[in-house]
Amino acid sequence: MPIDFDKPVTREQTCSVKFDARRAVFGTEDVIPLWVADMDFPAPEAVTRALEARARHPVYGYTLFPESLYQSMIDWFRERHGWTIERDWILMAPGVVPSLHAACLAFAEAGEGVIIQSPVYPPFFSSIKQTGRTVIENPLDCVDGHYQMNLEHLEQCAARDDARLLVLCSPHNPVGRVWSEEELRAVLDIARQHGLVVLSDEIHCDLVYPDKPVHHVLARLVGPEDALVTAVAPSKTFNMPGLGLSALVISDAARRQTMKAVFDSLHMGQCNPFSIAGFEAGYRHGGPWLDELMAYLQQNRDYVADYLKQRLPEITVSIPEGTYLLWLDCRALSLGDKDLKQFFVRDAGIGMNPGFTFGECGSGFMRMNIGCPRAVLERALEQVEAAVVRCVR
Repeated sequence: MPIDFDKPVTREQTCSVKFDARRAVFGTEDVIPLWVADMDFPAPEAVTRALEARARHPVYGYTLFPESLYQSMIDWFRERHGWTIERDWILMAPGVVPSLHAACLAFAEAGEGVIIQSPVYPPFFSSIKQTGRTVIENPLDCVDGHYQMNLEHLEQCAARDDARLLVLCSPHNPVGRVWSEEELRAVLDIARQHGLVVLSDEIHCDLVYPDKPVHHVLARLVGPEDALVTAVAPSKTFNMPGLGLSALVISDAARRQTMKAVFDSLHMGQCNPFSIAGFEAGYRHGGPWLDELMAYLQQNRDYVADYLKQRLPEITVSIPEGTYLLWLDCRALSLGDKDLKQFFVRDAGIGMNPGFTFGECGSGFMRMNIGCPRAVLERALEQVEAAVVRCVR
């Protein structure tokens, strides 16, 4: 049966960060929440059925990772991405963000440098700072509304004596780029030349729009001399980030053992039986749901872009190739970052992520989550337009 993504789902009072933390984050509950990167759609029915089936067994004890879980992931990436993963390469992890922290601890010493490409997901910054490493920023360039890597500057960053690790966001959050094979090969060349370990965060790899280029798994482009850790998860793909299970794919045994040792030292090896059930069910049965989702999200993306172009020229957007996140350029509103956030909250009644939290080059931007029914976006944009007319024009 076709999936009705237009059907609203009540999320208030379910301990949802996106909905139930609005007062704490925005000072009011009276905002349309378009911030946290989860979607307002039910997960695939197969995932819910798997969770229900596991819940019917009344003992929720310490749980092993079954071989069927590994196989579901191997099958998914072979069929969807043409990537052949060997079973021994997989290290289960308690989430991609913990994996960022673990990689900093594993591959850089205190005070040494980790390269990130800003504007980028805020935990890229915090994972480096909280582990006592040094942030090295390689800001993206925006040329005619299209983001691209500054490879010349990346080369300079990699050449620093203290540079040890490059954390790549692919596809990129928040700008929505799906990196080309040419760009990725250039990144590998630079990392290889300067002896960098690369952690490729590919958590959004399945969320690529039907009208855009395919996602290139970085691991398919590496040679035996390349030092690569790939982070993946079904959490964004099937809208179940609260289950908190991800995987690392590391072909080199020594590098894999180094990461495992960090997780073991933090006692982070256990996972709950529901995470395992959801992980496997998503990868085994979620394909048709994902295909319908991406068609719907493409319509949402185009609706917002057209609305801004026709009725809100003060706000522009770089059309994303992947993710369900839009990077809105609000600099023409001529508001400082704090005033910009408050404008959307107080005057428009919208809760979004302020761009400056993604790095200094995000100043004047806002990140919008379009993973919601179309009617929510329609109401949100109408409120923004009314606020712009009332307060800015």
